Amino acid sequence: MANMLAVAESVAMDAARQAGNIARTLFAEGYTQDEKDDFGDILTEADLLAEKAILLLLHEAFPQHKIRSEESGWSGVDSDWLWLVDPLDGTNNFAVGLPLFGVSITLIYCGQPILGVIYDTILDKMYVAKHNEGATCDGIALLMQPRPIPKRLTVGWIQGHKVQQDEVAIRLRRHVESSTKRMMRLWAPTMQWSMLARNQIDGVILYNSEGDDLYSGLLLVQEAGGLIMDYEGNTFRGMNPEPYLIACHPDRKEVMLQLVRAGRA
Repeated sequence: MANMLAVAESVAMDAARQAGNIARTLFAEGYTQDEKDDFGDILTEADLLAEKAILLLLHEAFPQHKIRSEESGWSGVDSDWLWLVDPLDGTNNFAVGLPLFGVSITLIYCGQPILGVIYDTILDKMYVAKHNEGATCDGIALLMQPRPIPKRLTVGWIQGHKVQQDEVAIRLRRHVESSTKRMMRLWAPTMQWSMLARNQIDGVILYNSEGDDLYSGLLLVQEAGGLIMDYEGNTFRGMNPEPYLIACHPDRKEVMLQLVRAGRA
C-alpha cells in the first residue's frame, strides 16, 4: 500500500497543478460561464477543463478506483478507494474576478481520508496532508503552534449551498460576526482550511457543508496539529453527509465551543 500511496500523492499533485494552470490561464485570458442551479452557483469553462484534466490522470493511474467529482459526479468502479475532486474551489470568486481559488483532491479508503492535496492556484502553493504522516506546504512541514488567545477572534465561516435561510444558521452566523474581530466567508473553503493550518486564523465554523472540497481541508488541519470537533466538542473522524464542525488549534477548543454554544442558545 505504501508504494500505491506514494504514486497517488504524485499523481494528485500533478493533477492539481495541471488544473490550477488551466484555471489561472483562463482567469487571465477569458472564459465562458453559465448559472448551474437555482442557488445562483456558476459553472465556468475553467471548471470543466480543469476537471477533465484531473479525471484523465486519475482514471489512467487508478482504473480500479471510484471517483466523485464536483461537476461530472460519479465515475469509475465500485471500490474501497474513492477520490473526491473539486477542480475549481472558489468558482464564484473566479467568476467575479477575485483571485482566490484553488484545487482540491482527496483520496478516501474505507471511509477514511488518507491523502489530501490542495493547490492554491494564484499563490502557487501546494498543500499535502497524509493520514498519520503530517502536512506540508511546498514540501515544508506545517505544524500549528500555540499562540496567545486574542481578545477577539478571527474566524472562518463555511456553510452549505442548501443552508440558505436556515434560522439556526442565521442566528449563529450573526452571533459569530458580532462577537469576533472578523468572520470571514471566502467562497473558497480550502483556502480557509489552509489559512488555519498555517495558524493565520483562530478557527473555522462549518455549518452543514459536505462536499468534494471538504475532506482535504479537514485532513490538512488535523495533520498540522489542529482539532476537528462537532458542536458538542466530540472529535470528528471519517466522513459525515451533514457535518456541523468546529476546527481550531487545541488551545482554542473551549473558546470556540463557547462561541458556537452561545450563538445556538
